[in-house]
Amino acid sequence: MAVPFPDMASGDDGAARLLAEAAPGDNVDRSPPGDGAPPLSVSQLSAAIKRIVEDGFARVRVRGELSGAKRAASGHFYAALKDDNALIDMVMWKGQAGRLAFRPEDGIEVIATGKLTTYPGRSKYQLVVDSLEIAGEGALMLLFEKLKARLGGEGLFDRERKQPLPRLPRIIGVVTSPTGAVIRDILHRLADRFPTHVIVWPVLVQGEGAAAQVAKAIRGFDALVPGGPVPRPDLVIVARGGGSIEDLWAFNEEVVVRAIADCRIPTISAVGHETDVTLADYAADMRAPTPTAAAELAVPVRAELAAELAARGGRMIGAASRHAALARERLVALARHLPKREALYAPQRQRLDDAEGRIDRAQRHRLTVVAERLASRAGALRPSLLARRLDRDRARLEGLERLFASLDPRALLSRGYAMVRDAGGAIVTSAAKARAARRLRLQFADGDVPAEVADGEAPPPAPRPARKAPPPKRGQGELF
Repeated sequence: MAVPFPDMASGDDGAARLLAEAAPGDNVDRSPPGDGAPPLSVSQLSAAIKRIVEDGFARVRVRGELSGAKRAASGHFYAALKDDNALIDMVMWKGQAGRLAFRPEDGIEVIATGKLTTYPGRSKYQLVVDSLEIAGEGALMLLFEKLKARLGGEGLFDRERKQPLPRLPRIIGVVTSPTGAVIRDILHRLADRFPTHVIVWPVLVQGEGAAAQVAKAIRGFDALVPGGPVPRPDLVIVARGGGSIEDLWAFNEEVVVRAIADCRIPTISAVGHETDVTLADYAADMRAPTPTAAAELAVPVRAELAAELAARGGRMIGAASRHAALARERLVALARHLPKREALYAPQRQRLDDAEGRIDRAQRHRLTVVAERLASRAGALRPSLLARRLDRDRARLEGLERLFASLDPRALLSRGYAMVRDAGGAIVTSAAKARAARRLRLQFADGDVPAEVADGEAPPPAPRPARKAPPPKRGQGELF
């Protein structure tokens, strides 16, 4: 509703109303003012105007175009709302400004909801806004085109930035609502085509805070380390079902677009239906018209892949077989031009026969020469010389036999000697060794006899019989 301001120039009635609106504690003379009435202070007048304005416009919704939009270092947002004929300042405090679902810029038509108040420091009135929304689809499309032009100018949508999708991703990350039909459609399609490990990062896909959650999820997947406790996806799908442009606006937010453009993992954008287009589609490496189509783009059909592998294997085997057959034909053709084995061996055989004949003739000649030499030497030896050589060799052989017989220890045993051995069979060569061995065996010519060394001193040896003097030799005697 509109509350008329008091007309200060109309006389006493306007001044009386301002005095009536003054606070009870104000030190003001409340008598009807006249020419000689006491004047109001500036603060009194500003306070009265403030109460009238705030009470009369406690809650308003104003539609207008943003102008002079700026965000202060404190986080508060300041701007002006204008139309063709008027302008009003507005302020949005830090708490409400931080929850805006879009980035307010000059030229955007918005609907601001809040209360009207005055700013006594500058004799101004302003709108304190607690909610701000874009006015109509046309304004949203205008903002969409402005964002698209600005971000595209930075190169975020360039084709050179696009990454190829992996042929067979082992792990797929999905950024979407965990309770909607979108995730069920994606999982069902993946199971039909090629079952794959899926990691879902649950987010809001609409409303306040949705854009921040989607961007955080994309950057979270990109920050995963290969081989870590949570596997790093080979592909990321950002998905949402269909809706109005207001419903899909979170995927037009700059924070989401930059997160997709900066992601090092290949991404597929699957937001809305086939006719819906968001800035996320421009930033992603691949756009899918629907979430189900995103699953089809992510993986091939396993049966088709198996058939393709089988076909390629068959082609490889066929190519190898044709190559082997061609090589076999070439080998046979080359073999026809080779000479026969008999023709190759004939010269060598002839050379071998010639060499064999030369060897036989040389050996026969050499044998003949040797035989002639032996015959000439045998004829030169006289029979008497051969008989003397034979007698000499026989005498030498007999002497060696006698020497061998004299050195044989068994011959000594037959002349009364004995060989002493210990229990182990070793020969005992001294009395000390015999006493140490104790048990002995005496070997005679006709057998062995056991013996044992008695304790105590050994008896003195028996006196040896005197040796007879040899008979004098006949002939000449000795001088001594």
